[in-house]
Amino acid sequence: MEALGGMKTINQIAQEHDVHPMQVRQWKRDIQDQAKTLFEGKRGPKPVSPASSPDRLYGEIGRLKMELDWLKKKSGISLP
Repeated sequence: MEALGGMKTINQIAQEHDVHPMQVRQWKRDIQDQAKTLFEGKRGPKPVSPASSPDRLYGEIGRLKMELDWLKKKSGISLP
């Protein structure tokens, strides 16, 4: 992270942490190359494939219609 910040030179960072400067350069390059994937994981919404989306939506509509019909029956309301 120090190498990405640019506050210190790579040689200064390597000397502070007793590693070779090439190792710090490699770590910096790896982080820059893979920055987008570092924070991807199991959290967050999963992408929905376009093929399964209509089936999922029709299923949700059916479930909601059944719940509405049940609620109408229990409450005694007769709506069109």
